Amino acid sequence: MDFPEPAEHEPALILPLTCNRRRIIGLLGLAGAAYVSGSGSLSAATANRIDLTGLSPEWVGKQGQTLIDYTRYIYSLKLRNITTEQVVASHAKSHGSVWNTLPPKAWWNRIAYTLRVVDRVALQLKMPVKEILSAYRSPSYNSGCSGARAGSWHQANVAIDVVFPARPSTVTSMTRNLRDRGLFKGGVGGYSSFTHIDTRGHNINW
Repeated sequence: MDFPEPAEHEPALILPLTCNRRRIIGLLGLAGAAYVSGSGSLSAATANRIDLTGLSPEWVGKQGQTLIDYTRYIYSLKLRNITTEQVVASHAKSHGSVWNTLPPKAWWNRIAYTLRVVDRVALQLKMPVKEILSAYRSPSYNSGCSGARAGSWHQANVAIDVVFPARPSTVTSMTRNLRDRGLFKGGVGGYSSFTHIDTRGHNINW
């Protein structure tokens, strides 16, 4: 399935909310430590280093250098209501022996747009994201997700299933309101425990 490119316009910047990041404790190994201490914007925030110690060592080993590069990229987005840890952890999941993966590097900018939409929703709700349940899904991993369609927008890296410390119906309603006012074009799905948000380029509700 060929997925269209998401819209290029950016939603409004959001008001900073406090985001406490804990220190990295070895999960990325020596390569990760070198990356944190010696690379650009991340090294400038040594008091707020990224903690990925909760991730499966097996999954981390499968990602290799890509995990370091992807973590750097997400951090560079300077999201205010979503932590880098939350974004990365949403990929570190499996169905049996089938592990999800990080998205192809050429598609990283797609999720950046969707993340900024979610960040703007958080501003409107006046609360940070509690959890990102799902972002990119590889085709093999997606096929094992309950209720997922073969053409899921998660496979195009433009969709996020997100949980806030609020009623999902409130989040869904707020997101649709912002979208209908022109923040983005995409799908908003309301579920009993989370809200699906994607930037497919045309509006749809379910």
